[in-house]
Amino acid sequence: MIFPAIDLMNGQCVRLLKGRFDAKTEYDADPIEVARSYADAGAKWIHVVDLDGAKNGSSSQSALIGR
Repeated sequence: MIFPAIDLMNGQCVRLLKGRFDAKTEYDADPIEVARSYADAGAKWIHVVDLDGAKNGSSSQSALIGR
């Protein structure tokens, strides 16, 4: 089974290079729209990662993830 993923940092979709916070690619895509596109494509589950929360030890993207 394949789960699409959205990594969030500062409210944006990002990808880290080998898990390095100082080596990230920021995408000009609304995370809500990305999630909708995955659902429209048939995804029943989406793996969402709050990278700010992972780095700081507390949830930072809860409101966005809830939407």
